Parts: sequence; C-alpha cells; structure tokens
Amino acid sequence: MAKKILLPIDLNSPASWMKPLAEAQQMLVTGGELHVVSVLPDFGLSLVGTFFKAGFEQTALHQFGEALRNWVKQNIPGSVEVHPHILHGNIYDEILRAADKLEVDLIILAAHRPEAKDYLLGPNAARIVRHAKQSVYVVRD
Repeated sequence: MAKKILLPIDLNSPASWMKPLAEAQQMLVTGGELHVVSVLPDFGLSLVGTFFKAGFEQTALHQFGEALRNWVKQNIPGSVEVHPHILHGNIYDEILRAADKLEVDLIILAAHRPEAKDYLLGPNAARIVRHAKQSVYVVRD
C-alpha cells in the first residue's frame, strides 16, 4: 500500500480532486503522507511576461499559496498528514519533478473522458502516466 501519495489538483476545478481525494484518503486510513500539489502555469514565452506589472508573478504565487492552504483546511481532515506544495511552470513537468523530489509511492489524479483533440495534443494526465517513475492511479470522472 502506498504511504506517500501525490495528489495534483486544479483549485478551480472540483472534478480534478473530488474523487481522487476520496481515493487517497481511503488509502491513508492506516497512515502515510498526502502531498497536495497545484501548479501555477508560467507565462510560456518571455514576451508574454512583458505585459504584466513587475512583481506580478510573485504576487500571484503568494495568493495561489494562500488559496491552496485554505483548500487544505476545508477539504483534508486533521487526521491526515498533509503537505501542500505550490509549483510553477509546465503542469506535467512540475508534477513529475515533484513526485521524484518528494519520493512518493503513488500519484493519484483525475482524468476526463478523452476527446478527439486529446489524441492529438495529449492531456497532462496522459503525459504523467507515460513518464512517471511512480505508479499512477487515474480516477475517471
């Protein structure tokens, strides 16, 4: 049984965490750690960053961190050892990097039903499944 679980969430999408969180909590009934991560995407091209005020990125990261801490307080019972982490960059790259750095046993994430565009572009969940060194549990909506 997994003792260190990584749960990537999108704070703006309950579908990204409702079922995976329930699964993680069931797995951690006998103990373990839950690492909740949420990724603030970067600007992509450096040109895009020039349209924002100086310090915008740091302010956004701070507010994003506060939002994740509030989410943890509202959704994770006190009996679960939880560690929230804010990541910044490319979503799937940051999740994979965090999984390795935190040495988790399992990544639990949500995935929507694939659409035609997903077969061409590849959703974040599919990239995580393909490239993770850890086991990945995909929970369908």
